[in-house]
Amino acid sequence: MIRLIKLTTIGLLIVYFSSWGLMAKNLGSETEIFFDANQAYKNGRFQIAADGYLELIENGFDAGHVYYNLGNTYFRLGSLGKAILFYERARLLIPRNDDLAFNLSYAKEQVVDAVDEQQRISMLNISGLDSLNWQETFFIFTITNIFFFSILGIRLVKEADWSYYLFILSAIIFSICACVLFIKWYGTISDDRAVVLSEEALVRAGPDIKDTVLFKLHEGTVVHYERKEDNWALLNLSKDKRGWVESIHVEQIAKIERKDKNAAPFSERRL
Repeated sequence: MIRLIKLTTIGLLIVYFSSWGLMAKNLGSETEIFFDANQAYKNGRFQIAADGYLELIENGFDAGHVYYNLGNTYFRLGSLGKAILFYERARLLIPRNDDLAFNLSYAKEQVVDAVDEQQRISMLNISGLDSLNWQETFFIFTITNIFFFSILGIRLVKEADWSYYLFILSAIIFSICACVLFIKWYGTISDDRAVVLSEEALVRAGPDIKDTVLFKLHEGTVVHYERKEDNWALLNLSKDKRGWVESIHVEQIAKIERKDKNAAPFSERRL
């Protein structure tokens, strides 16, 4: 039993730190691309900067600060929709970044549509887990696992009263953290928000170009993405306001891997 506990603990540590090892392997070239893109941004060559950040993302290096700087770059290029899209993606990875919150708020003030974004009350909002990214959540769960199985090992070796109460406490903490991990996972996969990328998108009564136009949406508007049918997407703004747009006009925010890959070496800036 003790051997099983040790193997479980080691396995959890390997899973957590493996991503760091893979990241460090290619960090040199990716850091060079990142700083080249930053220099291009500084010199006003915004398209070159955007290409650099996109190259990093396409190579799987989806650090929150890369999304954040890409959002800044698209804002400078006048692409409000893409700026908000990448700011929102950055917020999934670096949710407590003050500069990001400031820039995202400023960008949303430029949106034409006066749409009151639905802040749907979710378990993430209630629990405050939207202020943690996936890596932080999993790290807490890993530490809790190590603590729980360590106490379990002590309890099996020494059946004293204090070890019993300590085991009960660790079991409670473990259960809470397991629930937290599930809530975080469920909240993440149920994030259905999307951003309008086109300057103007016609919202129709059905998924056909011949269907009646109900209203228009403009670049940067955040909507809820219900489902896709062929080349059409069903969007929801409120209980009484929904319709179909061609899917090329919108992009979902959460279609990315939710894990920040060591943004520590990277700097950020306000607009």
